[in-house]
Amino acid sequence: MPKPNNSGARDAIKFLKKARGEDKPKAAERAQKRARIASPPPSSAAAASKGKAPAKGKAAAGPSTSKPKASVATPAPKPTTSTAKGKGKSPKSPAEEKPAPLPSTFKVVAGSYEKLLYGLSGSTSVTEEGKLEFHMKPMFMFPAHASCIKSVAASPQGGKWLATGSADEIIKIWDLRRKKEVGGLMHHEGSITHLSFPSRSFLLSASEDGTLCIFRARDWAVLRALKGHKGRVNAIAVHPSGKVALSVGRDRTLRMWDLMRGKGVASTKIGKEGETCQWSTDGSLFAVQAGSSIDIYSSTMELLHIINHPARLHDLRFCKRVNGEGELLFVAAEDKEVSIYAVHEDKSKEPALFAQLVGHENRVKQLRTLEISLPEKSGRSSTTIVSTVSSDGNIHVYDINDVPNVSEAKEIVKVSPVATYSTNGTRLTCLTLADGDVEGAEVGGKRKRSEGEEDDEEDEEEDDLELDEEEEEEEVVDEDDGGFGSGWEDEEEEEEEEVESD
Repeated sequence: MPKPNNSGARDAIKFLKKARGEDKPKAAERAQKRARIASPPPSSAAAASKGKAPAKGKAAAGPSTSKPKASVATPAPKPTTSTAKGKGKSPKSPAEEKPAPLPSTFKVVAGSYEKLLYGLSGSTSVTEEGKLEFHMKPMFMFPAHASCIKSVAASPQGGKWLATGSADEIIKIWDLRRKKEVGGLMHHEGSITHLSFPSRSFLLSASEDGTLCIFRARDWAVLRALKGHKGRVNAIAVHPSGKVALSVGRDRTLRMWDLMRGKGVASTKIGKEGETCQWSTDGSLFAVQAGSSIDIYSSTMELLHIINHPARLHDLRFCKRVNGEGELLFVAAEDKEVSIYAVHEDKSKEPALFAQLVGHENRVKQLRTLEISLPEKSGRSSTTIVSTVSSDGNIHVYDINDVPNVSEAKEIVKVSPVATYSTNGTRLTCLTLADGDVEGAEVGGKRKRSEGEEDDEEDEEEDDLELDEEEEEEEVVDEDDGGFGSGWEDEEEEEEEEVESD
């Protein structure tokens, strides 16, 4: 590892702590301090406690900037959370945020070498015998690009937007709800290698030209062009919080990006060309794949485990277990199977291979996961599905509930797909899973918003302000970084390029 640079290490720690919510105690202390400063002077507060209100039209005794009131005594103001500069709004605490409802249906979109884009709608049903069944039927199939499609991504929380990237250097945007093309983004000067939506308001792209771009979904303007990699960027991994991203590329470096401010945070040399990278579901671990090996790191850049697979790897994904503790690591490989490793909560335990998803007749190119709700008659409220694409032209869907517990698996268990769609030999390259059900009916060709639905444009504008602003108060990070600084280097400012939109 290179000699540590404390500045880059502290920045990396700060943003990861924010992403995981570990800075909330300090934020609460600052909020309480602001509340004490903003509270009424002792004299007026004492009068209020005795039931004496200030005389009508006269201000309370003591220096006060508040307007005079003729009402009965009011309680002391509640502590407020810190707000963004100039916004005047307090972010919701995790306790106040309600989890988004799970979709009951899903969509699968896959790209191919033959330039064709496939769209499938998926659903579930329960037979009279009480058996849960999965169904997939085609929605569309057409040539979407002038060259092979290398990446596809769908926006979360409703799956409205679909982005497709190709070797023709163009990112095309599609409205999945109306099934029509919106336009093309031609900022990159190389093949598009990876696409990801950190939220429904922004699109993150990577290219062979060595840059990452952040696009605003409201008008598809380029907000940032991030430079740092010396060569092709192979993959991006967005933290579960949506605030931080990792990237790997041909220059054999791992880079961290602050998506809230649109700038590089830190980087480190890993000694090999990372082809894919992925965060765990809780953001405490991340994995980097190169060739037939997977390196699993803690967020402090401590190398925890190395998985050496017998075949070349193409993709990986972490997923929560349906029952039991720990996570599952799904690995798509050249050997026509998806291997499943158990990643224990005890980080000293080696990941164990205990199951495989079977059914393909050629290399598995990519996989994605999505949690969906199930019919009441199924006896389960929800499950997680895994969808895979292969060079054999088949799209498979698997039910994670069919994967046994590690303790029950005495030998490697083979799990078969619950639904399959054949493209008749098309060489599939990539896929994405999107929410299938959309609230609100279509009236006269226009979508009617449901009663409790928020305005997308308003939310996107708020997110835009959050991206462009600087932090109001810098957090003090302890010098003891828990070993995080042993691998990360500071990111140079000149490696960031800001692009002003019209």
